[in-house]
Amino acid sequence: MANVRRIGVVGLGAMGAGIAQLAIEAGFETVGHELDASRGEAARDRIGHFLIRKVEKGQLEQTARDEAMGRLRLTTDVRDLAESDVVVEAVFEDLAVKHRTFRELEAVVGEEAVLATNTSALSVTEVASVLERPQRAVGMHFFNPAPLMPLVEVVRAERTDEEVVERAAALAEALGKTPILCADTPGFVVNRVLIPLLNDCVRVLDETGVTPDELDAGMTKGAGWPLGPCALLDLVGADVHVHASEALYAKLREPRMAPPPRLVRMLDAGKLGRKTGEGFYTYER
Repeated sequence: MANVRRIGVVGLGAMGAGIAQLAIEAGFETVGHELDASRGEAARDRIGHFLIRKVEKGQLEQTARDEAMGRLRLTTDVRDLAESDVVVEAVFEDLAVKHRTFRELEAVVGEEAVLATNTSALSVTEVASVLERPQRAVGMHFFNPAPLMPLVEVVRAERTDEEVVERAAALAEALGKTPILCADTPGFVVNRVLIPLLNDCVRVLDETGVTPDELDAGMTKGAGWPLGPCALLDLVGADVHVHASEALYAKLREPRMAPPPRLVRMLDAGKLGRKTGEGFYTYER
């Protein structure tokens, strides 16, 4: 990773802020881009809060925390990403938004810069299709919350250079993650397996008449899951899961990929899980 000194992160929501936190903790100069300054400052505050928690738990020295925060620079001008060696976009999961972001990035970064998309549901090949040099594009799918989840799916698009795949995998390792390399297929590896499985769990919840507590107990105590399906869906968010589920169903037309009506009703009611204080369970906010 000697050729990577500066990392750009576009979109500082929950995922983008988590990726930026990983980058500054790993010693990389990091430029975080948001559409307006207030969103960027809010992300900086969240990152600072999480690092303070690590100091309080004895997981990080105060001086290391301060040095890490000093490596984070915020901007609303995409041109400030020009000297980035790798840029990870974590913008809204919409193809048109990602296309616009990739066009803007290619216009300012150097020829050797890697452009990575953190998409969980869209085709990396389709995201990269607007680039003049799609060979530089790769998927880097971090899992939520990025600072805690140890996996990154490194996704090889149709025209991705093998060197770019290797650089992305090396970066994931430098950030303390375990990378798995895969082809650009709907859902990649984890979501291709997990989304229909969670959908089945919700359908079983309704068909058997058990409570979310009982279903979660069944899967943790009977199947050895570390977290029950209802608690996991509340952590991920009904909005995120339904969006990914719909994207997979649109690509594959497999009935198990379609979101169950119960999850759609929860989404419509704003019961998204932990982020709203209510999902299958209720939470203090």
